[in-house]
Amino acid sequence: MKLLHIDSSILGDNSASRQLSSAVVNAWKASDASIQVSYRDLADDAYSHFSAATLVAGGTPAELRDAAQKHEAELGEATLNEFLAADAIVIGAPMYNFTVPTQLKAWIDRIAVAGKTFTYDENGPKGLAGGKKVVIVSTAGGIHAGQASGIAHEDYLQLVLRFLGITDIEVVRAQGLAYGEEPRAQALAAANQQVADLFVAA
Repeated sequence: MKLLHIDSSILGDNSASRQLSSAVVNAWKASDASIQVSYRDLADDAYSHFSAATLVAGGTPAELRDAAQKHEAELGEATLNEFLAADAIVIGAPMYNFTVPTQLKAWIDRIAVAGKTFTYDENGPKGLAGGKKVVIVSTAGGIHAGQASGIAHEDYLQLVLRFLGITDIEVVRAQGLAYGEEPRAQALAAANQQVADLFVAA
């Protein structure tokens, strides 16, 4: 099985989402020694944002692209192919200003490609990237679960994944990380227990 591990936090070693996403990957590997892991650190190797230049690069014949267009088109193709090849994905997704990090949004814009991962027919949208299992590692400084507005960045990610045809989605969540040392430790301990529970029957 091919597992794609995505991190997007800008906090480096201080990142809770990075710690927890690594815990998920390690637990998954412990449950299945045949797993092949590929890794993308979207903060250290950030993509350019989706722009007119992206569209022009994709629409320009390969032999006519300049160096910047060539890089843009090749990056998009490599990212899409890596996503399509993955059987499972672990996404480290901290909440920044009630949404996903800008780096993670840039990755989403590379994998949400009409005709490749979704399409439309007379019945509406149809996802083309089903059959994958995704674990979202969701972290937040505040506490949002149970509020009327929900957990915005989780809701967004699940909406995108389902739009692409992916329905096997689990969420590992740590909230209230900015409320002090003790609440942070409790939230991380609870999240690590969630990770252990994901693979208890594996």
